Amino acid sequence: MSKYLTDLQVKNAKPTAVKYTLSAGQGLTLLVMPDGAKYWRLRYRFGGKARMISVGRPYPNTSLKAAHAAAAELRAQILGGTDPADQRRLEKLIEQERIANTFGEAAEAWHRFRSLAWDKKTAQQARIYLDKDILPVLRARPLDAIRPAELGALIAGIERREAFDIAKKTRQWLKAVFSYARANGWTQTDPARDLAALARPSPEAQSYAHISIEELPGFLKALDNYDGSELVRACARLAMWTANRPGVTRTLRWSELDLDAGLWTIQKGREGMKRRYAHLTPLPKQAVAMLRDIKARMGHFDYVFFGRNNPMQPISDGAIAGMYKRIGYHKKQTTHGFRHLISTALNDKGYERDWIERQLAHGDPDKIRGTYNKAQYLEPRRKMMQDWADFLDSLSTKKT
Repeated sequence: MSKYLTDLQVKNAKPTAVKYTLSAGQGLTLLVMPDGAKYWRLRYRFGGKARMISVGRPYPNTSLKAAHAAAAELRAQILGGTDPADQRRLEKLIEQERIANTFGEAAEAWHRFRSLAWDKKTAQQARIYLDKDILPVLRARPLDAIRPAELGALIAGIERREAFDIAKKTRQWLKAVFSYARANGWTQTDPARDLAALARPSPEAQSYAHISIEELPGFLKALDNYDGSELVRACARLAMWTANRPGVTRTLRWSELDLDAGLWTIQKGREGMKRRYAHLTPLPKQAVAMLRDIKARMGHFDYVFFGRNNPMQPISDGAIAGMYKRIGYHKKQTTHGFRHLISTALNDKGYERDWIERQLAHGDPDKIRGTYNKAQYLEPRRKMMQDWADFLDSLSTKKT
């Protein structure tokens, strides 16, 4: 009878009430459990201490021949000065760390870190993108396992519903998350690097609805005859006199106004301002007179154009849109459309393009070129917008 185990003996080894081992030679043993399971083990010495390590998968998934081959590889490690048990523990820790470094954990850490610098609105927007489109697909995926094709499929799904702006933002967020993860040493991969190459061209953006200069007299007459909220109408007029963005105009606070100086100061980081730029807006005489009147009669709240149901909040976009609908300009004119109309009109009248761009708050005011950098072209803009307000007055008296 053979000194060591044979294939037949391994196959026929029966369980008993207690576990027992059978020697397969050179430290390799078969551990037979009471439930009939059979495990391969290798007994060895390392650093003068007795050790034992599992070999392969339980029998019959690992045969006697395969167990001997695997044991030989482990003995080679031992002869080379490596304890296979320690090596296996290290590999297991590395694998656990790799699996623990999931996209979801990286994305949450990135969002927490970036939120320290973001304003509340930007943090909320990023949170929405993560929760709606990104994390449901990638949350549990190990960072190292994510491939470009996987991210490309995610973006393609967003594009199929024609949400091209969301697809663009999602690409940006994905790149940012992986950049943050690489900087922290959680991964060395960058599957989001080339996503822009897969971006579908979005349909040409439609400009905000606005009427032509020729249609202004009729619009101004309809606005004058509006019998609804005085504050809603005043908000529209201020937008026409200043060309400021709708959200900024609608949420104007008295604290931002210096009526004596005819100046509206928007601080850096102000909600409603694109990219949170600071901005100085010269107010024409007509705007100052209107605001003084509102201040004297209704200036008891923080917001200039306060809500009807809650005076602690500004009027809504819906209130202004409703006014345009009531005066017959639904889908013909928007508050944002005034910016297009005013830009076109001022350019046609020959004003300096830099003045117009600054009035529209295009670009970072800290990077304005030219000799008017510190003043933000304030005085030439003041004259330009006063001319524009006077021009609107002349149209108001024009017969339609």
